[in-house]
Amino acid sequence: MKQWLILAWRNIWRNKRRTLISAASVAFAVMFAISMSSLQKGGWDRMLNNVVHFYFGYGQIHAQGYWDEQIIDRSLEINADTLAWMSGLIGNKPIHPRLESFALASTGPITMGVLVSGIDPAGENELTGLSDRLIAGRYFTGPDDQGVLVAKGIAEELKLQIGDTMVLLSQGYHGVSAAGQYPITGLVSFGSPELNKLMVFMPLQQAQFFFGAEGRATSLVLGLNNVKEAATAVTALKKNLEPSTYEVLDWQQLIPDLVSARSLDTAGANIMIGILYLIIAFGLFGTVLMMAKEREYEFGVLIAIGMKRKLLTRVVWIEIIFLSAVGALLGMALAFPIVWYFQVHPIEFTGEMAKAYEAYGVEPIIPTVVESWIFIKQSLIIFGMASLMALYPWLKIHTLSPVQSMRH
Repeated sequence: MKQWLILAWRNIWRNKRRTLISAASVAFAVMFAISMSSLQKGGWDRMLNNVVHFYFGYGQIHAQGYWDEQIIDRSLEINADTLAWMSGLIGNKPIHPRLESFALASTGPITMGVLVSGIDPAGENELTGLSDRLIAGRYFTGPDDQGVLVAKGIAEELKLQIGDTMVLLSQGYHGVSAAGQYPITGLVSFGSPELNKLMVFMPLQQAQFFFGAEGRATSLVLGLNNVKEAATAVTALKKNLEPSTYEVLDWQQLIPDLVSARSLDTAGANIMIGILYLIIAFGLFGTVLMMAKEREYEFGVLIAIGMKRKLLTRVVWIEIIFLSAVGALLGMALAFPIVWYFQVHPIEFTGEMAKAYEAYGVEPIIPTVVESWIFIKQSLIIFGMASLMALYPWLKIHTLSPVQSMRH
């Protein structure tokens, strides 16, 4: 076997110029495909991670039907024992309760609609880093804090400052009247202009009292760290929670529009890469075609002196694999420093592009990812493409007449 490998390696360098041109075309395709795939995956992974950690989490538990009709009457009854039991089902990961509903906020003659979100101060900060979004004032001192955090857009609209009082009016659990006035202890800023004109945060106990929903929550957010944990946790919860009482949603169900956008973008990128590889395949096929044509006499002589056609096609197949492997390895060698550099120094947008990203609560930064599967995938594509190209010399050798080929 070793001698056939040596023979195949020497054969591809009989025409060095053609080999180098073919290898360079394969190398360019591999380098481009790896760079594009790693940049796309890195960008989307960061965007989804931002959105997930921004508010939604990797999974949530609601009362059955809440996600389709998000009203406070579809809230869950919770207590420490229930939360501890659910946490045990997902490997003792934390579960963060929220109570959310809309209200009217006013100061003097100005009124606007807001979303009041009752949170566990410590848990929410651990999950979303809410305290990092403070631009003025202080974060909650504990679950008994009587103040509220207000998004800066609301503060600007209502002309509020730290220490001012905000009046909230709403309809609470089962139609009870909800009204209260609360001191503003902090202002928070979000990348999204919509959230900046929407969000008001208060400690969970205070929100439960305000809405007349003591011991209740509209959402239980799972404190998970990654997608793998989410898949395991959601499966365990669905298996153990009564489906007629609870609904368990993973991050893909919570942000379906973004997931669909990623799938569409990935499909478009795959089409571009597919077209590139198709062009390279035609070039590689041209090389194989010329090689087979030039060596008809050689093939005829080898068959005439007794070399088995099966063995000859194996040598030619190895030649094509070697030719493709040289290009693939060169492409990976060129792509690695590019991918690594932009992982350490990600692309950062400025100006209008940055504002467009921030409008969706996403950092205007796109890194690449260095993942072995992206490199392996391109190698497998090249291997499959080379094996497909080898069908032509296989057919040529198996239908070749030694006498006619030597005459030509």
